[in-house]
Amino acid sequence: MFLALVVTPELREFLARARGGAVRLIKVRIQDEQLVLGAYREPEQSWDQDYDHFLLPLLDDQEPCYILYRLDSQNAQGYEWIFISWSPDQSPVKQKMLYAATRATVKKEFGGGHVKYEMFGTVEEDVCLLGYQRHVSSCSGPAPLTLAEQELQRIKITEGRVKQVKAEISVESKHQTLQGLAFPLQETAKRALQQLAQKRINYIQLRLDVERETIELVHSNPTDIRELPHRVPKDTPRYHFFLYKHSHEGDYLESVVFIYSMPGYSCSIKERMLYSSCKSRLLEDVERDYHLEISKKLEIDDGDELTEGFLYDEVHPKQHAHKQAFAKPRGPAGKRGHKRLIKGTGGTVQDS
Repeated sequence: MFLALVVTPELREFLARARGGAVRLIKVRIQDEQLVLGAYREPEQSWDQDYDHFLLPLLDDQEPCYILYRLDSQNAQGYEWIFISWSPDQSPVKQKMLYAATRATVKKEFGGGHVKYEMFGTVEEDVCLLGYQRHVSSCSGPAPLTLAEQELQRIKITEGRVKQVKAEISVESKHQTLQGLAFPLQETAKRALQQLAQKRINYIQLRLDVERETIELVHSNPTDIRELPHRVPKDTPRYHFFLYKHSHEGDYLESVVFIYSMPGYSCSIKERMLYSSCKSRLLEDVERDYHLEISKKLEIDDGDELTEGFLYDEVHPKQHAHKQAFAKPRGPAGKRGHKRLIKGTGGTVQDS
């Protein structure tokens, strides 16, 4: 578990002064388990003219950092800022997780009301001026984070700082769950699904690219029923689409089966939550956009479960005979005892 990092007094004082507008850019680093000032730049021209000139030289392709960049626009609290989390692919995993776990602390220390947009980048194209403009144009509302970025932040924090997250998450944020999280399909995955719909291929394996927030094709190699169990990885989750060719009651059928493989708790919390969340939206898109009728949706934790008999029974579950309703036993034959005499309203006597 990561330690709670401390903001140095020098950095706290600098952030307070910078909010007034005298600074264009602030770089924050983690050093000796403290959040420290890495660099800063004062404005020279307009925000967009300063942007790439100031920002890009400060990005290290081996080390994550945080960047706070001041825009020229203002809101009720003062100047508006962009909060950038830089986490290059080449940086160590431990550093990535440490920076992800401390992201909320930096934003809170600076003041979330000053942050207009929040970005995450692994390569310069993600956070350069063009990347920022693409990010702004893709935002459907005024929220500083996309839903996927909010959930990724929450998941990464949860992995390392569960107790702290429980204390900091507000009532409103608890309602923003992972249900319905949608990652777009990459082009190769789209083409494979089109080919499956045309029955030109019989198997597709997909994975989540967590950093780029997309669903990508792993492969679409021809696969028969005997090979299917060996297609399932034992150490990472996957989505599978399989064209199950078989006979049922004398008819030849080709049924599309969706398989969600999750190899138990050997996977991280992040993977389990993301794969589970993206599954329903992926199936909705596939059924709607590619007109694929999915005959059965399965969830497994081991590929060895995928025998021919198992698939057949799942696609064509056995119809159990209807149980006969409980029948009240008849009374004993013969005399049932003496009749009772019931006195009617008019004084007459009736047999019962």
